[in-house]
Amino acid sequence: MPKQLTFADRRTWGGRRKNSGPKPGPRACVRHRTRPVHKQWEPVHVTLRGRWGLPSFPSELLSAAFADVIRRTNARYDDFRVTEFSVQDDHVHALVEVDDHEVLSRGMRSLMIRAALRFNRVLGRERGRLWGDRYHRRDLKTPRQVRTALVHVLAKYKKHHRVTDGRPRIDPCSSAVWFERWVAHRKLPDEPSPVVPARTRLLSSLWQKHGLIHPGEYLKLPG
Repeated sequence: MPKQLTFADRRTWGGRRKNSGPKPGPRACVRHRTRPVHKQWEPVHVTLRGRWGLPSFPSELLSAAFADVIRRTNARYDDFRVTEFSVQDDHVHALVEVDDHEVLSRGMRSLMIRAALRFNRVLGRERGRLWGDRYHRRDLKTPRQVRTALVHVLAKYKKHHRVTDGRPRIDPCSSAVWFERWVAHRKLPDEPSPVVPARTRLLSSLWQKHGLIHPGEYLKLPG
């Protein structure tokens, strides 16, 4: 005789299931977990990591393409602002300010899509993935964390290129050439900056109580 089933016994498709949802890519470095709600007064340090096998990002054409994408993104949005960035061999660092949590998600998605389209156009590819995984995010809550993130972004090339002797070199594939909070005044380029001035107190002024940044400063940070 057939057995009468309860609603709890029924098997259905759809809905929340164990191990459902998008899976990490082959180069996954960011755990796919629910991100914490962003607070608008906290700047965000984001890292975008490219896929294996792509050309080096800091080439003249590609780094200029990334800078132009950031310039256009800042011109398009007022509630999503990229204030600093650097282009490394296979990843991009950026300091971002946003007005709320939803804006952060939307703005990063737009930035990543625009960068991928521009990247493929420069290489003459019709299509192809650029990013190896979702972006890594770190909310900056204190002036010390903000200053550390600034050095991390503006001087990260020194780690990758073994520049550890404190020589005052400026990374040309970053916003460091437009940065105005070095210990000594530097002449700014004639070209307009692709980044915009910071508005949050943490990123605009409070971090300076720990000292301005020397061009030869270097932090041995992981990653």
